[in-house]
Amino acid sequence: MSAANPSYKPSEGKREEFRKYLEKNGVMDALTRVLVNLYEETEKPEDALEYIRDKLAIIAGLETNKELLIKLSEVEDKVIDLEAQLAGGKTGEGEPEGGSISPLAEEAPAKGQPEKTEENEPAPCLKLPSLEENPENASVQSQK
Repeated sequence: MSAANPSYKPSEGKREEFRKYLEKNGVMDALTRVLVNLYEETEKPEDALEYIRDKLAIIAGLETNKELLIKLSEVEDKVIDLEAQLAGGKTGEGEPEGGSISPLAEEAPAKGQPEKTEENEPAPCLKLPSLEENPENASVQSQK
C-alpha cells in the first residue's frame, strides 16, 4: 500500500481503526458524495481530480481553485497599480497630497497615548555615545 515499502501490509486492526476514523470525521461520506456526483455527470470534466478537489472544497466550506485564482489575479493587479502610484509619486484617489492621514489625525494622540500638555511633555531623547567617546565601539564599526 505504501510506495516507500511495497511489501508493507497494515494489520486488519489498523485498517479497521483507520476506516472508523474516516467515517467518524465524515471523510467517507464526503468522498462518496463527490464520486457519486462525478459518476452522475452527463459530461465528464476534463480534469477529474480538479473536479473532486473543487467539490471537496465546497463541502468543506472553502474556496475553489478557480475562485482563489481569480482573487490572486485581482490582488496582483492591485499591487501593480499601487506600485505604479508609488513610482509616480501619486496618492490614492481623493486623498490629500502628502498621504492619507488627515491633518486632524496627525494632531490627535495615538490610541492609548496621553495627550501632550505642558505637564507631561515627552521625555528627552537619550544621547548615544559617539565613536570618539568609546574606542571599543570604533573597532567594532571598522570591522563591519
